[in-house]
Amino acid sequence: MNGISEAIVSAAGAISSAGSSADPGEISWILVCSALVFIMVPGVALFYGGMLRKQSMTSMMTQTLAAMGVMTVQWFLVGYSLSFCGDGILIGSFDSVLLHGVSEEAAGGISEMQFALFQMMFAMITAAIVIGACAERIRYSAMIWFLAIWSTAVYAPMAHWVWGGGLFDAYLTVLDFAGGTVVHICAGATGLALAAFAGSRSEHVKASRAHNVPFAFIGGILLWFGWFGFNGGSGLSADGISVHAVMATQISAAGGLLSWTAAQYMKVGRVGTIGMITGAVAGLVAITPGAPYLGYGESLLVGIAGGAICFFAVRLFRAKVPLDDALDVFAVHGTGGIWGAIATGIFADPALSGGIRGLVYGGTDLFFGQIAAAAVTLAFCFSVSYAIIWALSKLMRVRLTPEEEMIGQDLAENAEPAYTM
Repeated sequence: MNGISEAIVSAAGAISSAGSSADPGEISWILVCSALVFIMVPGVALFYGGMLRKQSMTSMMTQTLAAMGVMTVQWFLVGYSLSFCGDGILIGSFDSVLLHGVSEEAAGGISEMQFALFQMMFAMITAAIVIGACAERIRYSAMIWFLAIWSTAVYAPMAHWVWGGGLFDAYLTVLDFAGGTVVHICAGATGLALAAFAGSRSEHVKASRAHNVPFAFIGGILLWFGWFGFNGGSGLSADGISVHAVMATQISAAGGLLSWTAAQYMKVGRVGTIGMITGAVAGLVAITPGAPYLGYGESLLVGIAGGAICFFAVRLFRAKVPLDDALDVFAVHGTGGIWGAIATGIFADPALSGGIRGLVYGGTDLFFGQIAAAAVTLAFCFSVSYAIIWALSKLMRVRLTPEEEMIGQDLAENAEPAYTM
């Protein structure tokens, strides 16, 4: 079976076989979902930028814009082909370079070109998430070069392993509906590698408070809004799978919000907007791999546990881990993604997952497959990402100087302050 078919089977659990002509309803739904995932990228810019100093708002916007440009062009040139074409175990083929031969004609459901468009948005949002871990330290030009190489050396293999018939799909029993490994664990491990290489920000910069809570709130809500397309469209069809995935997404997000709120109140005696919206994001991350495979009660449990796990992961990393993950990318996306993968291995309902059984239904293959996939993803994405940024440092200056860091990238690199009043 070729890469595109493997991807559809892996994402949806089944391919629509109704009819031999295009389905306008499904085409419209996946176009809408593509737009919803697209809007998550500026959502990241607002969410991250609002939590940083005012001197870093423009730099966060420019770096997320760079992610949009780099990942789109790379996807067109070679990314889609390496991710979803061919039957290689480690990487795809060059058969569809420049989207050559990718059909715009649908024969029941959506076309391969529409699938390529939808998946392009996933590549973009993954790159945007990475940026938050090393915020206020990595130069703009270095980030562009890093993403250009990383998109081919890290993201494309990950997408191929999970959705394109590669390593995980071939040798493990794995369910990753919308990117628990491909997007969240990958982004978290990559961000951790960049933070480890770049080192810590100055104590003065680290101690700065979020400069614009409303921006962070709007960005977080845009992420929540976009997640309905992120999860709801990953079945590649307008059907009951997408309805179930969207409802599970909302339930888990609410559970994560409430559990983070409760944990924050118990530990620090107050509740904050940024904490609440981060809790919702934690719930969204946790449900991503298993949205259509878990019952609604289990989805709530996964979200509640995800919010609490990520809250304590943030506190642990800040207190005990000597790495400056500026916006808690690993603690939320990495840890939440690991929990979501394991939770899918525990709670997957065979009635919803094509007969694949989670641990509570007597199955062990999926449970251990999810753990193995998470572990390999962590090791691969961290090590290769670190190697890329290390190699780049031999060719260019990667790190901001202490003076540039203090002034802020908005002025030091972009010469464009976000605020003039």
